[in-house]
Amino acid sequence: QVQLVESGGGLVQPGGSLRLSCAASGISFRLYTMGWYRQTPGKQRELVARIFNDGRAESADSVKGRFIISRDNAKNTVYLQMNSLKPEDTAVYYCNGARALILSTYWGQGTQVTVSS
Repeated sequence: QVQLVESGGGLVQPGGSLRLSCAASGISFRLYTMGWYRQTPGKQRELVARIFNDGRAESADSVKGRFIISRDNAKNTVYLQMNSLKPEDTAVYYCNGARALILSTYWGQGTQVTVSS
C-alpha cells in the first residue's frame, strides 16, 4: 500500500519560515521524482518544486530564491523549506511521487499552509 504523508504545515506570519516533510512508503522512493504542488480554492493545482531521482531540482518562478526542495533517500522523505513566506503562498500543499517510466503517480492528503498576520 502506497502512502505519502505530509507534515509541517500551519499558520505563519509574513516573512516567516516553515518546513514541510513528506514521508513515503510502499514505493521505490529513490526511483521517483518527488514534488510539491499547491492549490487554492477555485484554482488548479500548481507545481511548486520537484526533485528528480538524480538530485536535480526545479521550482516555480514564484518561489525561486525562497523555497528549497530536498530529499533523503535513506529516510524516504522529501522536504520543502519555505522561507520569506508571503500571504500569496497560502494554500494546501500536496506531496507527489511520480515515475514516468511506469506511468505511476501518487498524492498525499495535503497540508494547509496559511501566511497571515
